Amino acid sequence: MRWISDHEYLHQKDGSVFLHNLITGNNSEFLSSITFDQVAASDYVVSADKRYVAFKSNWTKIWRHSFTASYSLYDLADSTFLSTPDIPHRVHLFAWAPIGNKMAFVWENDVYVKTSPTAKAIQVTSNGKHNNILNGIPDWVYEEEMFSSYEAMWWSPGGRYLAYAEFNDTLVQNIEYSWYGKEQQVVLFFYSDHYLATVTWVTDERIAVQWQKRRQNELRFQIYDFSIVGNTWIENFSPSNPTLSADKDGFYIVMSDNNGYKHIHHVTGGTATAVTSGTWEVIDILKVTSNTIYYSSNQYGHKPGGRNIICLDIHYIKYVFVSTGPGLPLYTLRDNRDAEMQVLEDNMALEGLLSEIHMPTMRRGFIKQGEFNLWYQMTLPPGFDKSKKYPLLIDVYAGPCSQKADYRYRLGWAAYLASTEKVIVASFDGRGSGYQGDKLMHSIYRRLGTYEVEDQITAAKEFTNMGFVDKGRIAIWGWSYGGYVTSMVLGAGSGVFKCGMAVAPVSKWDYYDTIYTERYMNQPSENLEFYKNSTVTARAKNFKSVQYLLVHGTADDNVHFQQAAQISAALVEEQVDFEAMWYTDKDHGLDGSANQHVYTHMSHFLQRCFSNE
Repeated sequence: MRWISDHEYLHQKDGSVFLHNLITGNNSEFLSSITFDQVAASDYVVSADKRYVAFKSNWTKIWRHSFTASYSLYDLADSTFLSTPDIPHRVHLFAWAPIGNKMAFVWENDVYVKTSPTAKAIQVTSNGKHNNILNGIPDWVYEEEMFSSYEAMWWSPGGRYLAYAEFNDTLVQNIEYSWYGKEQQVVLFFYSDHYLATVTWVTDERIAVQWQKRRQNELRFQIYDFSIVGNTWIENFSPSNPTLSADKDGFYIVMSDNNGYKHIHHVTGGTATAVTSGTWEVIDILKVTSNTIYYSSNQYGHKPGGRNIICLDIHYIKYVFVSTGPGLPLYTLRDNRDAEMQVLEDNMALEGLLSEIHMPTMRRGFIKQGEFNLWYQMTLPPGFDKSKKYPLLIDVYAGPCSQKADYRYRLGWAAYLASTEKVIVASFDGRGSGYQGDKLMHSIYRRLGTYEVEDQITAAKEFTNMGFVDKGRIAIWGWSYGGYVTSMVLGAGSGVFKCGMAVAPVSKWDYYDTIYTERYMNQPSENLEFYKNSTVTARAKNFKSVQYLLVHGTADDNVHFQQAAQISAALVEEQVDFEAMWYTDKDHGLDGSANQHVYTHMSHFLQRCFSNE
């Protein structure tokens, strides 16, 4: 669903889009499937004044978030498509202004603006050059590690101005993949060693920008004003987007409090005042009005993996607005008094289907380790009998600030393994995981590949002590950082695991991108010992005692294929017998037919591992 006013939203069903008015209760067709078919559109974007629709077609993926697409402009009043020859056939980014029907787009790395759908396109930049100068869109590392988006231009609230970022990659080596090499000499404005973190418009005349030092242990918040110069400086370890207060004189931001827990702070006049507090964490600020703040957190039930939506009024009186749960997803529309207005999706049809199937059950708890409660979740086979012995698969990620033990409803590979193969699938959040305070999360700062690896081994031992795990049939698997931890665990030579599967694993942090790696490890010159001690390849000889499946896509732009190739070379050098599966021209996500193939292949590998031969 997509809101288009305070009381109207759009919902797509059976190829058509319907308009729902919550005041009148009327539902009407807004866009027909026939209109979509006219331009073979896969998506749509409505202008702020609801007069025009931009239909998206010819969608072609580039990296994780980036893509090119064609945009066809449709006049809702006349029910006709407009002729727009000045919008090229394929553009990188398209964005309506937040008011009216102005638009901006990026073509061939330059920014263009149209003051209306029928107006002539105005070229804003002219220095765009492939792989050198990018305007309005980020380069690969900013897209992947900083913005988590392909957008690097921002309309002001009133649509009067457009801010955009320019990325100058001219001095970055122009090779197929950017390996970790000599320092990249990229300059943003007058900052020679900083990252652009977030951009937020305050008003049509003021813009707020957050900058990070290269080490990413300091955050600076700066206000730019068109008529006067004024600065506000705020420091934090990891940046979140600031949310401007209703009076525009201050802002709210999630940052660590004095006790090391992420909480909402109100910043005004250069001073930050905590709005929430406690041994729990705020996940995100959802909405700020003149007298209320809506935010998500894990404060209720003392469960780090839980999620609640909270409304906080100006007198700081809290009440639960919505609480998510472990059952089938339920989507309801509620007013600000928490009264249910409409059920959007109750998933009753799915519930009926699942009632005829023997489904796994979930168990959640924590393991006490020193001062920390380290949480886990288990997917147990149907008819679980604690007096029996079951094979165990650890599903791991374990990257900094990650969380695998939660209360989300899932039907995936774990459900299949538990139901069909009678395997217990468990996930464990050890040191370095998120949403339980900075002390736990920062345990692995400057020492990746240490505590988060050790804790997975400890968890497997604790699960064995519960009495229903077959200690001779324990496996581990993970993807990306999880593949790295899987490989480090197997290379530890603990004797706990019989086998493991690593998909797209990191082998050496020297080979990974600078923003992510230096955020947690600093530069090699500052932390050389832990760079050397955190490699999978150095543990190659210990793989002789385990069964290992190494999986990677040859076109992985995130964790480059070089990483798996180095692991393979090290294992061969140590005469280790292992299995490998390469997916030709597939990226980090192994999409399409490769996705089904990899899970089928891993299922067969597990069956062989867990056989009593």
